[in-house]
Amino acid sequence: MSDNNQDSFSKFGQSFQEQLGILILRDRVFADQMCEVLQPGFLEYEYLQEFTKEIFVYRNKYKVHPSEKMLLSVLRSPGKNRDELLQQQLIDYFVRNHKKDIEGGEWIKERSLDFCKKQVLKEAILQSIDLMQTSSFDEISKLINEALLMGTSSDFGLDYVADFEERFKMTTRNPVTTGSSVLDEVLRGGLGAGELGTVVGASGAGKSFFLTMLGAAAVKAGKSVVHYTMELSSSEIARRYDSCITGVPLNDHYQSKEEIFERIRDLDGELLIKYYSAKAATTLTLRNHLEKLKQRGKEIDLILVDYADLLKPIPNGHKDWRHDQDLETIYSELRNLGNDFLCPVYTASQGRRDTWNAEVFTPESIAASFAKIFVCDLVITLARTVDDKQNNRARILVAKNRNGRDGQVYPLSMDTARASIEILPEGEAGNLLDNPVGEQHKILQEQYKKLK
Repeated sequence: MSDNNQDSFSKFGQSFQEQLGILILRDRVFADQMCEVLQPGFLEYEYLQEFTKEIFVYRNKYKVHPSEKMLLSVLRSPGKNRDELLQQQLIDYFVRNHKKDIEGGEWIKERSLDFCKKQVLKEAILQSIDLMQTSSFDEISKLINEALLMGTSSDFGLDYVADFEERFKMTTRNPVTTGSSVLDEVLRGGLGAGELGTVVGASGAGKSFFLTMLGAAAVKAGKSVVHYTMELSSSEIARRYDSCITGVPLNDHYQSKEEIFERIRDLDGELLIKYYSAKAATTLTLRNHLEKLKQRGKEIDLILVDYADLLKPIPNGHKDWRHDQDLETIYSELRNLGNDFLCPVYTASQGRRDTWNAEVFTPESIAASFAKIFVCDLVITLARTVDDKQNNRARILVAKNRNGRDGQVYPLSMDTARASIEILPEGEAGNLLDNPVGEQHKILQEQYKKLK
């Protein structure tokens, strides 16, 4: 253990230092920076000094950043000339921490890099004082400049050799269920982390109800959902969730207060509903809100935005907020939210006038900008005729799906009085190929092939 508190991480505590060691192992780019500025003596504990030393030795020798499995083999290998206690501490530390989620990882990286770089700069300044009498200004300047560059970011992308192990790590999408076995099968479990899904429909087709269905399914599955609404109030959206989760009709909401509460009080998941006026909030507004939630310990498993077309673009010089580039950028920024918060994002988009009373339609009928569709991982078009509304029916087309099949039309049972939507298997509402809808399905498939 180091005795010099001023020149070590001791003031940050043991947990900070243990998480730092794991971050160096997991993040090759961060390890590149730390290997330039981290001295073993900065770490307060001998087993952590040994742990980071083994990482850097392996990198220097094999020119590859070690995987966790490989490093464990290195730590266990004989002939390391370590005493039994230190060896046991090393293995115990690795086993305790290598699978842990690290909260505040970016903060730990920032603080540790700042500390190390200051130590390197301090050492360079002390050396320059000794050189004042014997060396030229250029030599001293070079010494200081090199110290300033130490530990700076050198992320030029995935290094084909150094990041060899990255290609063999198992990656997971962590999909969030849609609540529909039919749709989950098509989406391989649901939409995954960092993916963007869009529901397209005419005004009044049921886009908001569809988003509520997705949110309710996630909450019932124990997920934490953040639902942004720009049309209906937070209370109105909450009432729809009440009906969707409990089956109590919207018209009976006030008379069924106790029944609803008894059925939602023990839900495994969490739901936050946030209202913003139409065209008042930007994706940055949403990001700031999500950051505050994270800072207060709130988990975020699913983000719903009702809907993206009502977000205001971050000012970029365009006068027309519906400019194609603005809308495409908004959708790209929503997808970035999913990437940064490691969760799926669903939104909705308005269909053109020709989608009103349509039985099915392709993404060509999306209002304002077709470019935004290129950003999405999933596009579902929701069609509902006047006759459908009277008979609690609708249809969806899986128009785009990066994770599986697309081009299928599914009938829906949609009861807006109970905020209830059930997606039925293909053909369950009658033989689609033997009725007018079936004929339109054939035409639709041909259009879809041309689009692709």
